[in-house]
Amino acid sequence: MKPSETTGGGAGWNAGRIPDQRGRVFVVTGANSGLGLATARALAGRGGRVVLVVRDERRGREAAARIAAELADPGARERLEVRRLDLADLDAVRTFAGRLRADHPRLDVLVNNAGVFAPPRTLSPQGHELQFAVNHLGHFALTGLLLDALAAGRDPRVVTVSSLNHRKGRIRFDDLDGARHYAPMAFYDQSKLANALFGRELHRRLAAAASPVRSLLAHPGYTATALQTSGPTGLARLLFGRLLRPLAQRPADGALPQLYAATEPAARGGEFIGPDGRGELRGAPTPVRLAPTAQDAAAGRRLWALSEELTGVRFGLAEAPDAA
Repeated sequence: MKPSETTGGGAGWNAGRIPDQRGRVFVVTGANSGLGLATARALAGRGGRVVLVVRDERRGREAAARIAAELADPGARERLEVRRLDLADLDAVRTFAGRLRADHPRLDVLVNNAGVFAPPRTLSPQGHELQFAVNHLGHFALTGLLLDALAAGRDPRVVTVSSLNHRKGRIRFDDLDGARHYAPMAFYDQSKLANALFGRELHRRLAAAASPVRSLLAHPGYTATALQTSGPTGLARLLFGRLLRPLAQRPADGALPQLYAATEPAARGGEFIGPDGRGELRGAPTPVRLAPTAQDAAAGRRLWALSEELTGVRFGLAEAPDAA
C-alpha cells in the first residue's frame, strides 16, 4: 500500500473517538482476556452488542461480568453475549457458525483476534500444527462461514489481527505441520504472515466482487498479554513473558489499532493499522506498511486455495486481478 492510499490516522486517536455503535453486532474471538477483552470492553462502552467468543466459557462469563461492572451501564450486560469455541477444531467452527447465524442473521463486524503463541509442537483435532490451525485456519473458516451474515450488516468489516512478526515469516507450504522441522517462534511468524496474506487476499476478492464487506488488518505493537506467558516455554517465555514485559504497553492501548479498523469511518479496505510510534511498538493507530511478502498476490492465492482445501470452506469469491 502506498502512502497516498492511506487514510491518515494517528493524531492521538483513542477509544474516546469510537463513534456510537448502538445497533451494531460485533463478534470478537479470544475475548476473555488481553486484546480481545479490551476490544469487547471498548465496543460495549460505545453501545455495541458484542459476542465474546472464548475457549473457556467460565472465564468468558467472568470477563463479561467484569466489563459490565466497569462500564457501570445498566444495559451493558444485555449487550454482552458469551459463546464457546475452540478455533483449533474445524468441526467446532462449523457448528458454532451455524448456530451464530441462526441467532444473528445480520452481523456487522468480525474481529479475528484470538491466537496462540510459540507452544511446543501440537496438532489440532484435524492434524494441523496448532498455531496455523488457531491463528489462521480457524479464522479463515469462521470468516467464510459468517460472510453472508456480514454482507447483510451495516458498514460490515472483517478485522484480522496480525503482528509485526509477519515481516519475519514465511509459509512452509511443504511442511505446514512442522513434521520435518518445528521451531515455535518460526511457526508463530508463519501464522502471522498467513493472517496478513489472508486479510489482503480477502480484500482483493471482496473489492472485485463489489461486496459491502471490507477486510482490514491490524497489529498491536508490543503489548503485555497472557499470550506471552500461557503458550511459550524456555527462552521464549523468559524473554517475552518476563524480561521484555516492562517495555510493553497495556492491552487497552494495544487494542486501539483493531478498534480503529473496526469502527473508524475513514478506515479503508485493505489497510493495515498499527501504532504510529517508533518501530510501531506503541502509539496511536495509523495505517502502516505490510511486508512485501504479505502483499504477494500469487502467495495469497496459493494460501487461499490451500486453506479452502484444508477447511472445506468455500467463500464463493473469485480470484481478483493482482492490482486490486
